This record gives sequence, C-alpha cells and structure tokens, in this order.
Amino acid sequence: MKRTIMSLIGATVALGAVTGVAAMAAPDGQRTTTAKGASRLPVERSAQLCPPPTSSEVGDTTYTAFTPKGTGGKTGPQGTAGLLPAQQGKPDGKGGTPDGKGKPGAQTNAAPVAPLKEAGTPVTATTDRADAPALVGTADGALAPGWTVQQTTSVAAGSGRGLLGLSCAAPDTDFWFPGVSTGKDRQDYIHLTNPDDSPAVVDLDLRGKDGPLQSASGENITVPPRSTVPVLLSTLTGAPTQDAALHVVAREGRVGASVQAADAKLGGDWLPAAADPAPGAVLPGIPADATSVHLVAVAPGREDADLKVQLATPNGLITPAGVETLHVKSGMTASVDLKDVTKGEAGSLVLTPANGSKAPVAAALQVIRGKGDKQEMAFIPATGAVGQRATAADNRDKGSTLSLVAPEKGKDAKVTVTASAGSGGGTPVSKTYTVKGGSTLAVEPPRPQGLKGSYALTVEPAAGSGPVHAARTLALPQGGLPAFTVQTLPDDRGTVVVPTAGEDLSLLTR
Repeated sequence: MKRTIMSLIGATVALGAVTGVAAMAAPDGQRTTTAKGASRLPVERSAQLCPPPTSSEVGDTTYTAFTPKGTGGKTGPQGTAGLLPAQQGKPDGKGGTPDGKGKPGAQTNAAPVAPLKEAGTPVTATTDRADAPALVGTADGALAPGWTVQQTTSVAAGSGRGLLGLSCAAPDTDFWFPGVSTGKDRQDYIHLTNPDDSPAVVDLDLRGKDGPLQSASGENITVPPRSTVPVLLSTLTGAPTQDAALHVVAREGRVGASVQAADAKLGGDWLPAAADPAPGAVLPGIPADATSVHLVAVAPGREDADLKVQLATPNGLITPAGVETLHVKSGMTASVDLKDVTKGEAGSLVLTPANGSKAPVAAALQVIRGKGDKQEMAFIPATGAVGQRATAADNRDKGSTLSLVAPEKGKDAKVTVTASAGSGGGTPVSKTYTVKGGSTLAVEPPRPQGLKGSYALTVEPAAGSGPVHAARTLALPQGGLPAFTVQTLPDDRGTVVVPTAGEDLSLLTR
C-alpha cells in the first residue's frame, strides 16, 4: 500500500538495511520474474500487529503463530518470533499506561505471546480477558520469512456475538476499508496500532455514496509510541451512513489498521484493509451456503470507474442476474446487493474494467450465512494473488474450507497446499490442486496425520501457473448459530528480489 513518496523511501531504506537494494513482490501480489543477475532471498525481519481482540466478558481468543519451513533462510541461529502487549491510547492522542502514568509503550518486561521456537510447527496462546491488549511483534532470522499470526475470537453473546477472525498485519501508511458503516445497527471501530518508538499521526477520511463525509475529528489523530488507539466511526460523522468506505493515512510514522464491526442482528467480525486500489479486483471465498452477499466499492481517484461484475463458479465465469456492471463515481462509493448469488455452490467475485475504464477501485463483500435470528456475518476484502506463497495459520480438525480461484479464463492455476504439523503433534501432508481458468475450487484442505491441536495451511503456486487468489473459511458453529470467519490469503512477502552486486574497479579510473 506504500503509495506516498515518503513511504517508498522508507520501504527502500528498510530493505536496503536488510539485503542491500531489494524489490518487494508486485503490489497486486502477482508472481514476479527475477531480473537477470538478481536472486530471490528470504527477508530477515518481519513485523505483525494484532488489535485488541474483544471487550466482551464472554469472549475467548486464540492466537496462532506460524512460519513455514523451506524458506531458504540463513543457516545458523534460528532467530526469534513473538508478540508483546501494547499500551492503550485514547482517540484524543493522549495515550498512556493503564494507570495514566509513565510513558506509553509495549510492555517489554512481559512474556512474549505465542513465541516460535522453530519453523513448520504452529504455536498457540489463549486469553479470555475482556481487556486483552493489542500485540506488537517481530520475527527475525530464519523465523522471519512468511511469519503469520492469526487472531480468532469466539464471542458467546451480545452485540457482535459469533466468530471474529483476523490475520494480524504488517504496519503501513495507507489503507482502504470499503464496507464500513455508521448505521444505527452497527458499531464499527478502527483500531490503530503504532509499533515504533515515535508517535504516528493519522487522518481518517470517510466516503459515502455522495462523496466525502466531512469531519474535523478524523484529522491529526496521534497514536503514541508502541500503543493502540480505537476510534468509533460514528463519531466522525453526524449522519448515519451505510455502505461507506474509510481511508486511513498515516501522515507521520506508520500503523497497523483493522476495523472491528459489530451488528446488533448479524453478529460481528473483523474487516481487514482491501488490496490497493486497482482497475480490477478479485474477492475469493464466498461460502456455498451464503444467504446474502453485499458488494461495496469506492473509486478514490479523479475518474469514475466502470466494472464488469462476474462470479467465478466451479464451472466458470457467469454474470449475476441483473448485475452486469457497476458504475462508481469518483470519490464516492457504490453498492449492490447480490443476494444468494452462489446458489449453493462456492464462488468468488471477479471485477474487471468495463467500457475502457482505467480508474482504480477498492472493494469488499459483506457475506451472511443463516436466517432469522440465527444469522452471522463476515467480510471478504479484495485481495492480491498468491505470488510465491501464502499462509492461513489457524485451522482446526473440522471447519476449514479453502477456496482457490483462477480469475483469468484460459489460464489454469496449479498449487500445492501443505498442512503443517499440529501445534500439539502430527505429520505434515501436502496435496496438489489444479484450478481451471475462470473458476473457483473450494475444498476441504488436507489435515496432518495424527493431528493434535491446530495447524497451518500454506498455498504455493507451481512455476508457470496462472494467477490464483485464495481464501480460507473457518466455521465453528455456536449452537444453532452458523458462526464463521473468512481470511484472504495474499502473498506473504517472505522473499525479496536482490540484484547481484560485484566489484567494478574500472570506476576508479573514470
């Protein structure tokens, strides 16, 4: 998402410090071709930020941390990977420690949460605290490439009850969240977490179907060092607004950002940031039994966007009845209710430019399962393709569905899916799948032999494979409630391309 000049400079400096001069994977997550004279090397340091999981007194949270094997990392010391609690700040930027004294910051004297000891085996940690803090974590050495942390929370009752899942994310400077709401039935909080030792300054900009929703209270929000700040989105505007989009920009520093949405009737879940705005988008992993699918898109640029709307089914691309295209005005949002578009078959939404449109968009889906008072919602943001590898850290003995979509007709995708060892024991298992171009393949993923505990899934496209996007649905029913959550699987950015450097003594004579 690093689209500002300062962000690009920061990214270059950070990579240079680790590996010399390096280039990350393409922004859209597509597989990249290593330049002549360059090599792809594993990163040596990763960061993950997890927001506070819940304020419910009847919530239970599991953290699952995992680094895949076979990253080609350094020989020698394995490295370290763990998360530390951050302090709770305030929306007015005053921040501070829980007692209001001292300097805000991560609790460096606390024991790390879910520390890894080796690659290839997940580690879990649990909490039932209503005041569980945000977590700030780093991994280095051989544990850094592909380090993934999943935060899964089960809330038994109250507003936002259900299953809330989130892949903890790396800090950044620019985020789009289509699908937020300040409606009367919703309580949406944006959680901003600063991993660094200096304050971050953030601007929040809400967009609706008529354009920006002006609010001075969303400007110049200070996030203290190594602290987290929650902001209730309804405080940013006087008029209740549904089908909105939130733009988060760190004008100083960098933050992790995730939206926690709670609905009085539909439960709750996390809405992660969508993929960077682009002329098209892929939203994978709509469950086969979805009873309602709702699309929200925003055009952040200066031009209107026209999108062709298609559903990638198990048998190919189709156009949903009555929804051939979607027009999104510049600086505004547009939405469409696709209802039970999957008709009992798993699918993925594919948005492509129409009428010669080149305007970028960001998009997300709200997906509902169940009926009546037994409904549960989850979100699927647009996501980049799996480039080299992607990981879903928290999978149980039952309840996981892996969705793979090859969005381009005629370009089949071939991927290897590996189930890791279990957190309490088990032997890894791998299986290869082929996804026909223009279709979605939803499978019950492989499970490790002799599984004890939870396990991780890694998805790795074969050389020469067509582009593939992925999502994992985790369903953990609560009585008659079809509680579920969906995590998209973009590339884990565990490697960077490093040009080969050598001595050129002729420079001394020039």
